Amino acid sequence: MNDICQDISPDKNVYLDQLKQLIKFSSDIRIFNMNKKLTAVYISSLINKTMLQDGILSPIKKSCSEKVSPEELLWQITVGDANLVHEMKQAVHSLLTGGVLIHVEGYSQLASIVIPSETSRSLAKPENESQVIGAQLAFTESMDTNISLVRKYVANPNLCNDQLSVGNETNTPVSVLYIDGIASEEMVTTLKQRISSLKVNSLLDSSTLAQLIEDNSLTIFPQMVLTERPDRICSNLLDGKIAVIVDGSSLAISCPQSFIEFFQSMEDLNVRWHIATFFRLLRMAAMFISVFFTAVYVAALTFHYEVIPQPLLIPLSESRSRVPFPPIFEALLLEVIIELLREAGARLPTKVGQTMGIVGGIVIGTAAVDAGFTSNILLIIVALGALSSFTTPSYMMGNVIRIIRFPLILLAGFWGFYGVMFGFCFLLIHLLKQTSLGSPYLNPFYPPRFADWKDNIIRLPLSVTNNRPSLGRPESQVKYSKDVGKQKDTK
Repeated sequence: MNDICQDISPDKNVYLDQLKQLIKFSSDIRIFNMNKKLTAVYISSLINKTMLQDGILSPIKKSCSEKVSPEELLWQITVGDANLVHEMKQAVHSLLTGGVLIHVEGYSQLASIVIPSETSRSLAKPENESQVIGAQLAFTESMDTNISLVRKYVANPNLCNDQLSVGNETNTPVSVLYIDGIASEEMVTTLKQRISSLKVNSLLDSSTLAQLIEDNSLTIFPQMVLTERPDRICSNLLDGKIAVIVDGSSLAISCPQSFIEFFQSMEDLNVRWHIATFFRLLRMAAMFISVFFTAVYVAALTFHYEVIPQPLLIPLSESRSRVPFPPIFEALLLEVIIELLREAGARLPTKVGQTMGIVGGIVIGTAAVDAGFTSNILLIIVALGALSSFTTPSYMMGNVIRIIRFPLILLAGFWGFYGVMFGFCFLLIHLLKQTSLGSPYLNPFYPPRFADWKDNIIRLPLSVTNNRPSLGRPESQVKYSKDVGKQKDTK
């Protein structure tokens, strides 16, 4: 640590020895002597070679003499992020981020010009959060590109971008975005403290950072949303929330987040409020179907035949007449097969994965019924539950819904409806105890905040939802005046 904080030597040879002690010299590190006084050092795999030749080396060779100072060098450079460096720590960081270090003999400072190569992919449509109506852009792995997308949507001078660094080995840049005057200062400070206090060797993705800084890392439920949509991040920023962007990750973090908001889509804001309300209610109903439908079937067939309508008893008996297994084993077998098909389809190439999911489901389902491993009715129930789990807009919450089905099926198989109710109560109590950046996870239902109900499970007209939700404790409550657009010009 003492070596990395040392000053830069004015002697060229001593300076190069300092660099060699701090960074391993490999084949892609170039040392270029422009003349007797000027020495350039850069990593060829990290810089833009065209900008190096045309914007740095050529102007310096044409206009600079051997008596030039580092300050005068910067006047000749018209590309990149050019500045003076006074410590070896700054020099190493500049070198590792695509910088060119120019040392002038006799000066204890360097001219640093950062010209990183463009390695990010071009902008594309969202893959995991697609929608019909609305923006069709997704984040990339470049932090600068992602921040520019946010600033394109939110051209607000109060939009703050606080940059931090995480990882002792990777020094991954992390940006914390919020709108000053809207976001809660307490929440912003808390989030920045959590990120700054991390003691980890590496950080390669935003999903890892979300697990490290969330309130309860032991629960299965996500407390921060990961999204690839810039418009969703911008909408959350305007609601007083905070966004975190990690360099190298195509997913941004938004917090705080309530449980209900994981079932909301950005498309809900772009359609009529009647349609948006119907879709949200449909997603909530699908969530309950996916979690409880199979468990209720197992409980009813194992312990509670009396709850099954009499006209349905005969088809059920005929369907299960060839099945030698108890309902719990039958249900678990089908659920595991469905998850295997889903995982195989997700890991295979796109075209092959789609074919695998469709053909595999049909072939295995039909063969399982014909072989007597399962019944037709349970096959329909399990398929309906699996289909319902895919209606959740958030991939993270969709995975949670698919996982918690299994313990509920086990509880139903051992204790019937008592087990199902025990599992439901346990989940409810667990959710009541959770928080997201200090805010209640079941907001606005617990604690009850009736003013926020108009834009949660249901979505009322935009003229009614003109206040920001209280989840993020925004400093400014009103988003817009609901009467301005309806005023008539009397002139």
